[in-house]
Amino acid sequence: MDKNILSGLESLLLAVGKPLAIKDLPKLLSVEDKEVEQAIKDLQEKYNQDDCGIHVAVNNKKIQLTTNPKNAKILREYFKDQITSELTKPSLETLTIIAYRQPVSKEELEQIRGVNCSLILRNLLIRGFIEAQEKKADLVTTYSLTIDFLQHLGVNSAEELPDYEKLNSNENLQTLLQTELPEENKEVQKNEEDSFS
Repeated sequence: MDKNILSGLESLLLAVGKPLAIKDLPKLLSVEDKEVEQAIKDLQEKYNQDDCGIHVAVNNKKIQLTTNPKNAKILREYFKDQITSELTKPSLETLTIIAYRQPVSKEELEQIRGVNCSLILRNLLIRGFIEAQEKKADLVTTYSLTIDFLQHLGVNSAEELPDYEKLNSNENLQTLLQTELPEENKEVQKNEEDSFS
């Protein structure tokens, strides 16, 4: 196997950090289908060992780098505080915007909130409160509430949330955030970012 193909696939999977459709790999790597199939087999042989922390998972015609299932307990312990701790004010604000504006992009969230939302989005994704979808047409990732979180709120859809019609428009939500959420947001945001360090 050409080491450049193997290295390219490995780098792509590491950089993307989510499942990739196997059918898209030949075009992305500028190689033939057979070469992709062989590269996947070689990566599985390289990584899917008991003593390796990284594994290659293939499911439903998609491929992704994952952690070794044997280390699930260690990872659960590590993420336990992030998953079970109370939501911070910036996380609640972001979750509220997603609930009333879904699907919403990171750029739209940051425009409304006026601060970087990367760490908050990561935290909400880890907790299973939101999910990400990629719009292939414009390569933009958007975020929506998960069905599990809607069930946790006791509603069947976001439209059942209080004042949904009123707050669904961008201007009304932006006005609400500006009038009800003080300048201390940036300090709270900094505190939240520090808690992830």
